[in-house]
Amino acid sequence: MNNGKEDGAFYIKDCALVSISTGQKVYSLAELLEHLKDIHTGSIYHHFWSRLLRPSFDHPEFHNDFAAWAYHAIHDQILAERLNLIDPLDFDNLEGLRQEIIETIEERMDESEYLPWTKAEAPFYFVRSQIVVLDTGRRIQHPWELGEGVKAMSPGSIFYHFIDARRRTPDKIDDFQCWLKPMEEYENLVMVLANIDPYFNTLTELKDELGFLFEEYFKTRVKNG
Repeated sequence: MNNGKEDGAFYIKDCALVSISTGQKVYSLAELLEHLKDIHTGSIYHHFWSRLLRPSFDHPEFHNDFAAWAYHAIHDQILAERLNLIDPLDFDNLEGLRQEIIETIEERMDESEYLPWTKAEAPFYFVRSQIVVLDTGRRIQHPWELGEGVKAMSPGSIFYHFIDARRRTPDKIDDFQCWLKPMEEYENLVMVLANIDPYFNTLTELKDELGFLFEEYFKTRVKNG
């Protein structure tokens, strides 16, 4: 039962995304399309995931920055809705996601003569993210402690372990699955975790869902002996 650590414990980390300007901005869909073709993949990642760590009191209307810009700056509801439906977890890597965004924009541009060159009310700024990781000093020693452990996690910890982990783990899975997978008795729990899509939820909603899942799973195990 190791999580890359000799003692086999789950090491709870926290993180923050530091925004880095690329110096690139665009004022039309045609310009956006051209920049998307060679922008650093770190920028694609930022514009799909960083919103989760931004302070917000409401559930976001749009799930990525491209969709929000298409709606608020270009005023194209159709494109905004199409971009908003793109789930980055449907793709094996960021290059696949990049291509999906490009094809979605190209398809919409083909439907309108004026849309590609319509000047936006505000520019789209391409931004990259650098992740900063901190060790909280907290450990989960046994799987049945996961419920309480998740409850005590910050949004940054949830992001790091359940979302960003998919960029750095060999199987492109979250850290909870990585920790539990070698323990065959938790195969069913791993399968349930694999079916959770975090993209369309806030981190608070995701934290509540994971906390409830772990608590109920281990309550049932105790009840059934």
